[in-house]
Amino acid sequence: MSTVLPGMSSAGDPPTPANAPVPDAELAYHGSRLVAYRDDGPIAHALGRLTKGQLPPLLPLLVAGIVTAILLVAGVNGQTSPAVFAPVLVLLLAGPGSTHPHSGRLDWLVPPLMRAIEYGYLATLGFAHGVSKPLVYAFLFVLAYHHYDTVYRTRQRLWPAKWVFVAGLGWEGRMLIAAVATILGKLPVVLAVLGVYFLLLFGIESVYTWVRTGTGKGVMVNLEDEEEAGS
Repeated sequence: MSTVLPGMSSAGDPPTPANAPVPDAELAYHGSRLVAYRDDGPIAHALGRLTKGQLPPLLPLLVAGIVTAILLVAGVNGQTSPAVFAPVLVLLLAGPGSTHPHSGRLDWLVPPLMRAIEYGYLATLGFAHGVSKPLVYAFLFVLAYHHYDTVYRTRQRLWPAKWVFVAGLGWEGRMLIAAVATILGKLPVVLAVLGVYFLLLFGIESVYTWVRTGTGKGVMVNLEDEEEAGS
């Protein structure tokens, strides 16, 4: 790989000032990646449409994360514990920001915060209600694979189809189902069934996409090379 001097592209273009404005198209591209990383489901999207993308996503999510952490620390052992209902609070606070373009300077914090809330909630709920640790870890592994696959695809400009996010229920759907299952005393069974479902859904769809791309039917762009060329 050729060496690219700071401020000069690989094509030998004139140096670009460090404080040069980022093109609107590039901002939109990075924002759309962050929206994909959120992994919103149909319920969050419905709330987002109500605000028409006007609600910044970060601050409400920070509030949701802090309150959820406090509730989880307070305890989730009882089936009617207030912490069990944390997904409703998170959805009401974070859902309306789902349609925002995520163009803020700190909006890159939104996806990792959402993952911390989702994974932390599901793990704490599972451990507190008798779900075997291997099952909890396996369930989180399947979700982590889906999210990693989404990140890697978008870096290659391969966008997951919308139906994948709908079929995957979104972060809010998974948390709400876990909450209802806990109230009904069926959390181990529900996590096992959902784990198998998500493994088949995300695994088969991912393999199909990458195989199709590898045979030349998709479009793959090495974004890392592009980023080096533009640095």
